[in-house]
Amino acid sequence: MKRLLIPLAAVGLTTAALAAPAAAAPSWVTDPLAPKPADAYSTAKFWLDANGAALRKAAQYHWDSKNVTKLVRVSADQPDDGKPGIVAPTGAAKTGGKVKNVNLPRTIGKVFFVDRKGEYRWCSATSIQSRHRNLVATAGHCVYEHGRDVFAKWVFVPGYYQGKAPFGVFSGAYAFTAYDLDTHDDYDGDFAFVAVHNGFSLTGTREVPKGEFLGWAGDKWVDETWRKVTKSDYERWVGTSGRVGKVVDEVKTQTTGPEDKRGVYQPKEVAKSAYDAAKGVEVVAVDAKAMAVEALISDPAADEYKALQDLDADQRADRFAKGAVKHWDKSETFLGSLAPANGTSSAKLTKYYLKQWVIPGSDAAYYIAEHHYIIGMAKDAGKLGDAVGGQGIAWNQPTGQPVFVFGYPADPHPDGDKPYTGVTPKHCYGKTGTKTYQVNSFRVETHQALKCSLTGGSDGGPWLLKYNNSKRLGYVNGVTSLFHDQDGNDRVDMISSAYFDGETADVYNKAQYAETKAVVGPKGEILQ
Repeated sequence: MKRLLIPLAAVGLTTAALAAPAAAAPSWVTDPLAPKPADAYSTAKFWLDANGAALRKAAQYHWDSKNVTKLVRVSADQPDDGKPGIVAPTGAAKTGGKVKNVNLPRTIGKVFFVDRKGEYRWCSATSIQSRHRNLVATAGHCVYEHGRDVFAKWVFVPGYYQGKAPFGVFSGAYAFTAYDLDTHDDYDGDFAFVAVHNGFSLTGTREVPKGEFLGWAGDKWVDETWRKVTKSDYERWVGTSGRVGKVVDEVKTQTTGPEDKRGVYQPKEVAKSAYDAAKGVEVVAVDAKAMAVEALISDPAADEYKALQDLDADQRADRFAKGAVKHWDKSETFLGSLAPANGTSSAKLTKYYLKQWVIPGSDAAYYIAEHHYIIGMAKDAGKLGDAVGGQGIAWNQPTGQPVFVFGYPADPHPDGDKPYTGVTPKHCYGKTGTKTYQVNSFRVETHQALKCSLTGGSDGGPWLLKYNNSKRLGYVNGVTSLFHDQDGNDRVDMISSAYFDGETADVYNKAQYAETKAVVGPKGEILQ
């Protein structure tokens, strides 16, 4: 996926908008995140499931204390890169969402993603005005891992607060950043613009008849439960209809053959390799092939199944003893195979059975598997800009101007003091330095800087020029990139951002042509 340039038609970019001399060095790159609505749904549902459990589990993109550096002042007042430019902000349409602190712009929030280690991470970000009202501005390192491939499961949650998404979750479709960041990990280009799909929220689930379930184009899965029945009902349903059942006995169950009148038919769950090996065996023989049963299951159930499958028997027993298993019975053998289910975000679980007859004890209990057909409901939240508005953007502006900087700081200072929790957004206010700066331990030559003690977690947060406190709108003229300790007392006292110049405007102008889609329809169905 490295520097994959999307075909123009795929992102709605015009040839004229991209026209450049053939010999000109590229200034921008774009990479896909989740262009298709089904993938976007799956991404957002990953974070929304279980009442936002993954959102609450995520930790800030972490800056190690050794990366809290010192700025080196350079002589140039600011980069000489052409005429200043601006794009005006826009307010939001009225919505039902609420932010915790009305003194802060409703455009800001957190971006969530999964890194290569599988860790759940977040940074700060803001909605920004664009042609299609679908653009997010954040730090490049909050989209591109070490300036290389994009992070997985990338979403923006405006107004985020303690696992809640008051305006919905907006899945990233396409990411745009500076060529030098993507290619050389050059932090003079540490910014990114991400075009996001319409947001949506999950509104619950509903059990439906099988016919409605089969025709549902949205998220769906089958919940399997066990119902205790009499021995005669068990033999009637399991022995003749092919339904899955189990006999639970306090003593070790004896196996026998089909000719033994004491025997009760109980399919035996096995691994796929044993199932395949039994093909062609006479069905009257013990352990002859019986059937393979497929069912859709929810994503949390699939994750839990896979986790239990990876444990040994003692470890699984410990999980059950501690009540840590929500979706599965302790008698499960976890031998099935998981695969993505086409057209939904749910997984497909296939279980394999061989024919088996057992001699039950006098106290044996009989159970049959029952399937409940569940559909997931969702509600479209509309375009990002319509939901929360969008900040303006400015480039090639004079340095030394007052800015408000917003973000969700969470890292401790290098000395270990931790004044911020990352739960609520904070801000700094002041004038940027009149000089640009170098950072010797990073590829930085022209960062703008501000005296500010916000720590890691606030990276990606907007630097807003001409901020109107009543309208909560201004012009993004930077995003927090790096954190610095200028006086050497092991505390962050300055932050820096890429200087927004003509190349930033070029990346922005390409990003704002990216067209995205609604993810769910009026009934909550997943759109194609």
